[in-house]
Amino acid sequence: MKHLLNIESLDAAQIDGILARTAEMKRLRGPHPDAPLAGECWALMFSKSSTRTRISFEVGIRELGGQPVFLAANDIQLGRGEPISDTARVMGRMVQGAVIRTYAQGDVEQFAALSGLRTINALTDLEHPCQILSDLFTIIEKRGSLDGLTVTFIGDGDCNVARSWIWAAAKLGFALRIAAPAKFQPPAELVRRAGGDIVVTTDVLGASTGADVLYTDVWVSMGKEDETAFRNAQFGGYQINQAAVDAAGGSPLVMHCLPAYRGKEITADVFEGNAQTIFDQAENRLHTQKAVLTLLEKRG
Repeated sequence: MKHLLNIESLDAAQIDGILARTAEMKRLRGPHPDAPLAGECWALMFSKSSTRTRISFEVGIRELGGQPVFLAANDIQLGRGEPISDTARVMGRMVQGAVIRTYAQGDVEQFAALSGLRTINALTDLEHPCQILSDLFTIIEKRGSLDGLTVTFIGDGDCNVARSWIWAAAKLGFALRIAAPAKFQPPAELVRRAGGDIVVTTDVLGASTGADVLYTDVWVSMGKEDETAFRNAQFGGYQINQAAVDAAGGSPLVMHCLPAYRGKEITADVFEGNAQTIFDQAENRLHTQKAVLTLLEKRG
C-alpha cells in the first residue's frame, strides 16, 4: 500500500491488515520499540481545522520515532494560490511523507502522484478514511467481529463520513442503513457502484430497528457553514435519541466521530450514556493512524 487516499481503493485484505496492525499499536502504546519512522519528517498540511486528527497524527508520528511538521494553509504558499502540483514537487524533495486535510479529493490524489511521498488523506469533502478505519476497529474491540453487523448512519448521508461507510460496508460485507433527508442522501449511482447490502431511507426509526451500531456526524460539515440555517431545518428529526436506541433493541453501540452538538444530531442524554464508546472511538484514531503510518511502503 503506497498511500491511504480513500476506503474505495482498499480491498478487504488491506483493511483487515490495517485493523490487525491497529490492535498491535494499541498494545504497544507509547514510544514504539523499533521506531519505524526514525529519521523521518512528515508534513501535516491542514486546510481545515482539527482537534483529534491533528493531535493523533502529531503524537503518533512522534511515538513512531518521526517528527511532524504542521503546516496550516495560511502558513505556506498554498494559502496564496500556489498550485498543489508545485507544492507537491517541492515537498517531495524535503520530507518523507505527508498527511493532508483539505477540501478537494483531487488535491490529495494529485499530491500523492507528483510528490512521490507516502500520502494519507486525513479528510476531504469526499472521504474520511482514517475515521472509518478507526470506527471499524472500535466495533471489533467492543463486539469481537464485523460478521453479521448492521450499522445505521443517521444524518447527512452524502457527507465524507457516510461515503466512507458505504465503501467499508461494500468491501467487508456488513449491512449499512443510511437515514437521511431526501436532499442529503448519497447519489444512487454511488450506492449502485459500491454494491453490497446498503439501504438508503428517510425513515430514522425503520433504519434503526435491529441495528448493532447507531452512528451520526454533525449536520453542518466544514465548508458548509453558510447553509447552517437550512441544514438545521432539514435535519430536525435526524438524530440519535432514545427512540432510535429503543428501536435498535438490545444494547447498540452508539458512535459519534466528534465534535458533537448535543440536541442536534444526538441528544445529550444518549451522548453521555454512551460516552465511553465515543471517547474510546476518539482515542483509537491514534492507534489506527499509527498502523497506517507503519504499513505504507517506503520509497526505494
